[in-house]
Amino acid sequence: MTAVFVVNSGSSSLKYRLLEVESGEVWFTGTIERIGEAGHPADHTEAMVEVLRQLEASGASVSAVGHRVVHGGSEFDRATLIDADVEATIDRLGALAPLHNPANLLGIRAARAALPDVPHVAVFDTAFHQTMPEEAYTYAIDRELAAEHGVRRYGFHGTSHKYVSERAAAFLGRDLAELKIIVLHLGNGASVTAIDGGRSVDTSMGLTPLQGLVMGTRSGDIDPAVLIHLHRVAGLDVDELDALLNRRSGLLGLTGSGDMRDVQRAAAEGDEQALLALAVWRHRIKHYLGAYIAQLGGVDAVVFTAGVGENNALLRRRSLSGLGFLGLEIDDDRNELSSRTERRISPDRAAVEVLVIPTDEELEIARQTLAAV
Repeated sequence: MTAVFVVNSGSSSLKYRLLEVESGEVWFTGTIERIGEAGHPADHTEAMVEVLRQLEASGASVSAVGHRVVHGGSEFDRATLIDADVEATIDRLGALAPLHNPANLLGIRAARAALPDVPHVAVFDTAFHQTMPEEAYTYAIDRELAAEHGVRRYGFHGTSHKYVSERAAAFLGRDLAELKIIVLHLGNGASVTAIDGGRSVDTSMGLTPLQGLVMGTRSGDIDPAVLIHLHRVAGLDVDELDALLNRRSGLLGLTGSGDMRDVQRAAAEGDEQALLALAVWRHRIKHYLGAYIAQLGGVDAVVFTAGVGENNALLRRRSLSGLGFLGLEIDDDRNELSSRTERRISPDRAAVEVLVIPTDEELEIARQTLAAV
């Protein structure tokens, strides 16, 4: 039995899972929150000591530790064994993900100190998208300035997109190398990826996880001149603009709530702002679906995953409404079936397979960790 300990460290939280890679069996899982607050662990090191008590009580022998790291820049295209140089690079890349990489690094350092005798591996959200062609990841700005500061599209949710596309191929009983797949990872954070033969060729998120689809609190795509305009006419500085786009936009900005369930309830009651928010949300998804079908030159399967994608039948149906001319259809009975299993929701003999595949990023991190070791 090969046990991998998966760590997902936030600025004030520590999520963890111990699982057996071959079977996917979870031995224990949990979250320590409010790190640094009174009455809670003082720091990530103290939180890790608390987690180690559970490890010892379980009697499990940990083979390796896998760490989720949000941003790997252009430096990492696969899961990588962590040493001092890798730590330093993750630290330097914090400029590209200031809300994530520093927090990820806190967990890495605490876990390496607590478990010094097992290998530690960094699994990067961006790594899967390093296969994108240059024309897909290049922004049309001054090339020297972009090169100096690492400005390009990186993409995120890579572990989810990789896992789900591989599971989709297995479900269909087909070789992943022969498939053109579009994965819709729809949750509070949301992204869509075009996958050709198992390789990411385009994705909606960009330099940061802000670009692309409408999300819970993030705007997604927006004309950059909006920021210049708001600076000039409303006096918003850089930090205020950052907070606006990342924390006060998306569904929250349009309706007052960033929770899709609240927005749907309000829409069902006829709230005009909620109805508009859902229309904007769907419009953006259709925009990317059409673009990626064109980029792929056709599509074999469209796959829904993550919280909204896996559980919201109404929004799945509305996301594909009117796209029958592209071969995208949904069987209402299959779509409405409440299930946590992998399943087909398109009609028999549909031109394009439409699937729901529950994601499991922790299992994917564990698998990549074991492969790197």
